Amino acid sequence: MTNMNQYQNIPAEKFQFAKRTDLGHDKKFDTKPVSYFQGAFRRFSKNKGAVVAAIVIAFLILFAIFAPFFTNYTPDMYDVTYIYAAPKLPICEKYGIPFWDGSRDRTNVGYMTYLKDMAIMQETGREVIKGGKDNVKISEDGKSYTYRYDTYYGIGFIYDEIPMSKYLDIQRYQNETGRQVLYPVVALEDRPTHSKNNTDANIFYQVKDKKATKITPVLDEEGKLIPNYWEIPEGIDPKSWGGVAYDSLRIEGEDGFTKTVKVRDENDNLVDEERTYYYIYGVQMASTVQVRVEYYEYYAYEHLVEEGDGVSEPLFLFGATETGKDIFSCLAYGARFSFIFASIVAIVNFIVGVIWGSISGYYGGKLDLAMERFCEILGSVPSMIIITLLKYHMGHFIVEQGLYKLVDIQSALVLFIAFFATGWIGMAGRTRMQFYRFKNQEYVLAARTLGASDARIMFKHIFPNGLGTIVTSIALVIPSMIYSETSLSYLGIINLEAGKLTSVGTLINAGQKALQQGEPYTAFVALFPCGFLVLLMLSFNLFGNGLRDAFNPSLRGSEE
Repeated sequence: MTNMNQYQNIPAEKFQFAKRTDLGHDKKFDTKPVSYFQGAFRRFSKNKGAVVAAIVIAFLILFAIFAPFFTNYTPDMYDVTYIYAAPKLPICEKYGIPFWDGSRDRTNVGYMTYLKDMAIMQETGREVIKGGKDNVKISEDGKSYTYRYDTYYGIGFIYDEIPMSKYLDIQRYQNETGRQVLYPVVALEDRPTHSKNNTDANIFYQVKDKKATKITPVLDEEGKLIPNYWEIPEGIDPKSWGGVAYDSLRIEGEDGFTKTVKVRDENDNLVDEERTYYYIYGVQMASTVQVRVEYYEYYAYEHLVEEGDGVSEPLFLFGATETGKDIFSCLAYGARFSFIFASIVAIVNFIVGVIWGSISGYYGGKLDLAMERFCEILGSVPSMIIITLLKYHMGHFIVEQGLYKLVDIQSALVLFIAFFATGWIGMAGRTRMQFYRFKNQEYVLAARTLGASDARIMFKHIFPNGLGTIVTSIALVIPSMIYSETSLSYLGIINLEAGKLTSVGTLINAGQKALQQGEPYTAFVALFPCGFLVLLMLSFNLFGNGLRDAFNPSLRGSEE
């Protein structure tokens, strides 16, 4: 009461009239207005984890889109000779960088394995043993050897039976390219008799006992293997020797070789005489020619000339599987399929789910009750049952109708129908929840009072406010779909190994089989597909969290 009296007793001279210049006015904003999406982008940019995740996702998507264009391999190409070939990058091979140089460690191997690798090195000049003989570690007892082994050159040689036309074609290929595919064969009677050694084309050298199981080579004075090639003297009919003479189809620039042999003169005395000999490069069989080829160059010939797919040499960037498939191309094609498949399913589920959930949540009442019961009934059906029934009935339908071209896409179509059948229910539930949350807000009531239509209220006023949760769910649906598809193909429930289709799950399954062998060098088979899946799932989760915060309407203006 005392304070009120003080205000009432203020002298008049204390009051002054305000001047016009003393009046305050609102100032014009110097900044431009920020739209909803601009503000969301600013908030997203401040989340470093989400930004890094977005970059990783972009890299994975670019890899899936463009990687198949940088390789001539496709998922349907395989070669069982190059099983578990090590990852190889030419620049790493050039500078001897471990792991990616196409090599692996051979630890404590026996003499026969070591001898085979040394023999291939001697005959081809290729560095089968990295660093050569000087880099071989021999155990104290001299019975085991440790060195780094090239998984591409180490295949060495094989015997193959081919038509005469192919034999002649390989000769032309050698003359045109200068790449040697054919090597001299060993005479049938000079080969080791044991079944394991008799068909081993890498045994081109003389041995002490052809009947022995364990091969003991004959070495010259320099400690090198002595070749045991089949050779014939000049002037002898090759067919009488059972072979195809090198002099009839010899490589350009190469002639026969001379050597001194003992012959009998007119008086039946042994004298030295120089004769010209030619190597036999093919054994004439009933209807084919048996040849001895270096598989590295033979592989290139078959792909360049016969297949025409542009593969000039065996080169597996991420290594090869247990069936000799290129992991890089399989992962690229598998990732492309996963992204395309998951995006299509997510878009379809988003459209259907948003429409269904918005109607259910906005109108409510009996309509909402009926729609929810339908979703509950449909959602209670296990997806595994749907997939099994679809595979069974679609397989019978394709066979009965003769639509065998659809076999390649059957598994993908089964997955799409199965994921779509119940996949939209979650999106519908989240949309319905957002509509229940915002449909009775003041701005919605104001819009309805002003005569706005239901469609405008639903998708102009309510839907944008619930967009944060809905967009976040979309970001999480894509990795969820990829994970589900990967799991089904990993378990073998869905087979996507038709044509150029493949799956990351199939590669992970191959990696598991490789790891079960207990060999360290097979770990790369699982490393790359598992790394892809881990990066994908982690990045999408961080990315989804960033989107959730960025599109949250309650945070609008908090960063300014």
